[in-house]
Amino acid sequence: MANTVILGAQWGDESKGGMTDFLAEKADIVARYQGGDNAGHTIVVGKEEFIFHLLPSGILRPNTVNVIGNGVVINLETLFGEIDHLQGRGFEVGDNLKISSRAHLILPYHKIVESWYDLGSGLKLGTTARGIGPTYSDKMNRHAGIRVADLLEFDLFQKRLDFNLETKDYILSQIGGGLDKHALLEQYYAYSQRLAPYVIDTPEFMHNALKAGKRMLFEGAQGTMLDIDLGTYPYVTSSNTT
Repeated sequence: MANTVILGAQWGDESKGGMTDFLAEKADIVARYQGGDNAGHTIVVGKEEFIFHLLPSGILRPNTVNVIGNGVVINLETLFGEIDHLQGRGFEVGDNLKISSRAHLILPYHKIVESWYDLGSGLKLGTTARGIGPTYSDKMNRHAGIRVADLLEFDLFQKRLDFNLETKDYILSQIGGGLDKHALLEQYYAYSQRLAPYVIDTPEFMHNALKAGKRMLFEGAQGTMLDIDLGTYPYVTSSNTT
């Protein structure tokens, strides 16, 4: 079979990361298709332990291409932290990582918004407080979502950032007194320069790989019972894990 999907049947913690790493040895491509850095996969190689929140679990395999797809929401601080950590341990991250131009970005204000929701709703969902839900909310809202492609067109990123800071001003003022927009722009301009070499149109890449007979492994995050449609709503994650 060209395609294999690894999907948790419960709430997560079903050793998906270890299984992905095992099967990645014979896979040409490992792709993450949803979730954000609220997921966590632990892989043990010999006596070394690796924990991934965003990078696909095939990243330790030298001949495997790893894809972060358009259904994933990306915290760039987490992403670059994981890349730096791996490179510091002797693993190269370069052409073996592809990131969708259509994936949406988690911005610092998303975490603040999530905290505000948790404080005000009275419904304790047990979130990871990483801003996942508000990012998916902005994506579906369409006016507020910021994609990887938007960051690479930095003038567009600034306009979208201005809109979001203005519309979320009340919430930001209630929780943390707002954000330093100048510092945020400086930080994300640096991110845009570093991110650019990894960015491609991943649907086209995956379709071409399928036509070429490549073996593809799709790595699920969380588990079936956390699916926003099919899980134990409202105690679920903010995306379709299935």
